[in-house]
Amino acid sequence: MAKAKDKDNKTNVMRLLEQAGIPYTPHTYDPEGPTDGVSVASILGQDPECVFKTLVTRGASGAYYVFDIPVAENLDLKKAAKAVGEKSIAMLPQKELLGLTGYVHGGCSPVGMKKQFPTVFHETAEIIDTIMVSAGKIGFQVECEPAALLALLDAATADVTV
Repeated sequence: MAKAKDKDNKTNVMRLLEQAGIPYTPHTYDPEGPTDGVSVASILGQDPECVFKTLVTRGASGAYYVFDIPVAENLDLKKAAKAVGEKSIAMLPQKELLGLTGYVHGGCSPVGMKKQFPTVFHETAEIIDTIMVSAGKIGFQVECEPAALLALLDAATADVTV
């Protein structure tokens, strides 16, 4: 199992993956540089189709949902609503993200939120060999086996992009 070089570089996401027995590879990048997903994928030498961003939404019912999609893609709100059985959903305002999830914009991970919300990954997560998501802090990513990550989060998959 991969370990971060020292305790200061280990995020809560990494600790949770270790506790669950999920091997991962940590990756870091300069948090002062470009932080959009496509740029991060390029900096880390990763295929943007395997690097996923985490988006938090609120349904018409008031329930919260997490969607993880490839960084170069955009969430289709109608498809996303259908995937979770909502009439409609909207993106969570950025100012509400930290209080709800414990994560800041650009460092939001599907692993280790304050509360586990229903989570849906783009359907391609089922066919790629490796997946990379935020490690819960800007400048930190974790790469692991997609099926293990989906199982940990009890996540579904669906076509939820434009």
